[in-house]
This record gives sequence, C-alpha cells and structure tokens, in this order.
Amino acid sequence: MTNIPTRTSFSKSSGKTYTLVELVHRAPAQMVDHGPDNTVFAFPVVALLELLLTLGVSAVLLFMSLTINAPLEEIANPNQTTDPAKAPWYFMGLQEMLEHGHPTLMAVVIPTILVLFTLAIPYIDNDRQGSGRWFTSERGKRIARNTAIYALLVMPAFILLDNSFPPRELLRGIVPDFVAQTLIPGAIMTAIVIAPLLVLRRSKPNAREVVLTLFTLMFVSAIVFTLTGFLFRGPGFELYWPWNMPDGYNPFLNL
Repeated sequence: MTNIPTRTSFSKSSGKTYTLVELVHRAPAQMVDHGPDNTVFAFPVVALLELLLTLGVSAVLLFMSLTINAPLEEIANPNQTTDPAKAPWYFMGLQEMLEHGHPTLMAVVIPTILVLFTLAIPYIDNDRQGSGRWFTSERGKRIARNTAIYALLVMPAFILLDNSFPPRELLRGIVPDFVAQTLIPGAIMTAIVIAPLLVLRRSKPNAREVVLTLFTLMFVSAIVFTLTGFLFRGPGFELYWPWNMPDGYNPFLNL
C-alpha cells in the first residue's frame, strides 16, 4: 500500500496553469450536503419545531381561556383594600422579595444585576466545546443538580427565618433603616450566592461551570419565591399552608 502525498506541485517549466495544493483522506461524497459537525439546519428542522411549539402553547392558552372563568370584580373601593393584594403570578416572585428588604434593593438593584448577568452569559462563556448540549457534561449535570438542591433548601429557609425574625422589625430604632433593610438583607443574599461558588472553587471550574451554577441558583430561586408568594401568602401577606388560609381565602383564585 503506497502513501498518498499530502502536498505536491508542478514545476514552473511544466507549462501547467494550475497547482495541486493538497489531497485529503476523505471521500468527496461525504462532504456533500453536510454542514459543520453537531449542527442541524435552521430551516426546516428548527423552524418546524418552533412552529409546533407555538401551536401547542396557543392551544393550551385557548383551552385555558375556554375552561377557566375569569369574571371582573366589583368596582374598587378606596376605603377597603383587598387583602391580600397580590400581583399577577408572573410578578409574584418580585412581590415576595419585597417582603425581605428595601424596595430599592429587592425590586431594582437585584433584578438589574440578574438581567445584566443573563445578558453577559454569552460573553462570560464563549467556549464552543460542548455548546448546545444540556449541562455540557456529566460534571455539569452534577453541578446543576447540587445547586438546585442547595437553592431548594436555602431559599425556603431564608424566607422562613426572615419571616420569623425580620431584621427591619427587630432592629427598628437600634440601627438606621438603611442597615436593617438594605445592608443586612443584601449581605445575606450575597452570602447565599457566594457559598456554592466557594464549594465549586475546590474543583477548579471553568467559566461555563460557574455560569451554570449561578444560572441554576437564579432560576430555582425565582421558582421558590414565585411559589411562596402565590401559594403560601394569605391575608396580611402572612405565611400559611395553602389549605389552611383564613377567611376562606383561596390562592388559586388569584390565577
């Protein structure tokens, strides 16, 4: 078996007007109709999937609009405030956060940081290796799972402790309101975010694993705050079990 030369050229005196630059060990037929590795065509593959997803979501919304009754309430009475006055479910997490700190911190600073972090993800993690795969690798799956479990344990504990021992009430008149409502809640939230990163640091993570940790923590925490405000907040915006709400309040009527 003879070796095929990878490069060859013709001498200037051969009279040829072309040069054979390189030969590759791959059949030309394999290159036909093939894009880069591990990719699919945007059309029609991805476009059809997006169309089916859009039709499915539209069907679900149409079914909900036909089966769930949403009557208008009576004209608002300025002398009688609705209790509890809840935001729509998609703002419920934000309203729950307002219970744990100053509005500037919980409704402006933290959401702004989260939005900027989400926008910065493509610039923080620009490695193409493993892109497009859920959690990138088995190690990524473990990181996401452990971070999700951490958030499911720590965030409800934070809500319960802050509800039972609110710094703004316990330290009222002792320290300035800025300390009780901004510095202390901000320090607690910062510690909650930094803790999993310190644990992850021992294994020398790459940028994607750090982003995966932070995004999982953000995503699961948002779910916890939303479900807490929607299901467990009753009259006076106090915490109750959903089946033990006073005054006959039903959280599901807030849909």
